[in-house]
Amino acid sequence: MEFIVHLTPIPALSDNYIWLLHDDAGDALVVDPGEAAVVEDALAAHSLRLRAILLTHHHLDHIGGAAALAAQNGVPVYAPDDQRIGATTHPVADGQRIAFETPRVEFDVIAIPGHTLSHVAYVGAGIMFCGDTLFSLGCGRLFEGTPAQMLASLDRLSALPEDMLVCCGHEYTQANGRFAHTVEPANTALAARLEEVEQLRTQGLATVPISLASELATNPFLRVDSDDVSAWCGRHGSGSDRVARFATLRHAKNTFAA
Repeated sequence: MEFIVHLTPIPALSDNYIWLLHDDAGDALVVDPGEAAVVEDALAAHSLRLRAILLTHHHLDHIGGAAALAAQNGVPVYAPDDQRIGATTHPVADGQRIAFETPRVEFDVIAIPGHTLSHVAYVGAGIMFCGDTLFSLGCGRLFEGTPAQMLASLDRLSALPEDMLVCCGHEYTQANGRFAHTVEPANTALAARLEEVEQLRTQGLATVPISLASELATNPFLRVDSDDVSAWCGRHGSGSDRVARFATLRHAKNTFAA
C-alpha cells in the first residue's frame, strides 16, 4: 500500500513559513517552528501527534518555538551542530540520513552554507526543506558565508531531481519576482510564474511549495550560467566568472527597490 504524506505551510510571524508534514495516521513532523502557538493550533485542528522537529539554521525566526514545542510534546529536535541552537537533541551533519517510523519518511542532510555557515537542508519524500538558502525566484542573503559558498550550495540543490518540491522559509516570491523580471524580462516561464504568484497572493494563498523545475526555469540565482543572466551580469560589471556573476546578482538584489 502506498504511503502518503501531506505537506502544509503554516504562516507565522510576519512572512515566515513553518512546514508541517504528516501522514494519514495522524503523526507529524514540523520544520523551522519560529513560534510554537501556531504549530500547536495546527496540530490540534488536524488531530495530529508531533513526533519530531527539524531545524535548518540558527536564526530566531526559525527556531523560536522549538524548545517550547519539544517540551510540550516530548519530541526530539534535529538541527545543525551549532551552539547557537539550544534546543537541539540530535545534531545533524552533511551526508547523514535520518529516518522516522511515524510518519514513515527519511531525509538526507545536505550542508548548504551561505546564508549561515551551519545551514542545512533536509531532502526526502520528494521534498527539500531549504530554509533561507533557496527561495522561490530568489535566494537568501549572505549573513555569514561567501558568494562562492552560497553558489556551491545552490548548485547542490539545483542538482536534485527536478520534480523535487522547494519548501522555503519565507513568503518572498512577489518581491523576488520583481527583481527577477529586471534580470530576464523576456523569460516567458518567469512571466507565467509571476502571473500565477499574483493570483495566489490575491487569494491569500502561499506561493510555495514549487517544483525545482520551475525554479530552474525562472530563478536568476539558479541561472547564472544562462545566456540572458550572463549578459545581464556582464552589463553590470561581471561576465566570465560564475561566482562573480552570482555576487553581482546578490548585491543588486540587496539594493533593489521593489
